[in-house]
Amino acid sequence: MTRRDALVQVIENLHAEIAALKANDIKALEAATAAKLGHIQTIANDDEAPPTTELRQLAEEANRLNETARIYVNLMAANVRRRLQNITGGAAAGAYGATYHVA
Repeated sequence: MTRRDALVQVIENLHAEIAALKANDIKALEAATAAKLGHIQTIANDDEAPPTTELRQLAEEANRLNETARIYVNLMAANVRRRLQNITGGAAAGAYGATYHVA
C-alpha cells in the first residue's frame, strides 16, 4: 500500500469515526479507530521520498477531520461532566472546576 492509499484510508476511517461518534456506536468507533491506527502505522513505516503536494494536502485533510473528531469527543465529555454535576449538585466538578476547602 502506498502512502497516498494509506492516507486516503485514514481519511475514510476518520469519517467513519465521526459518524460512529454521532451515532454513539462504540463497536463502529472501535473498528474505525483500529483501522485508522493501522494505516497510520503503514505511513510511519514508509521511508519513501519526501511527501508530494498531494500527500501534504491529504495529510492536512486528515488533520482537519481528526480535529473534528476531537471536538466531538470533548463535547461528549463535557456533556457527561455536566450531567454528573447536575446529579451530584456540583460535587463531580473534579479538575475542571473543583474548589478545595482548607480546614
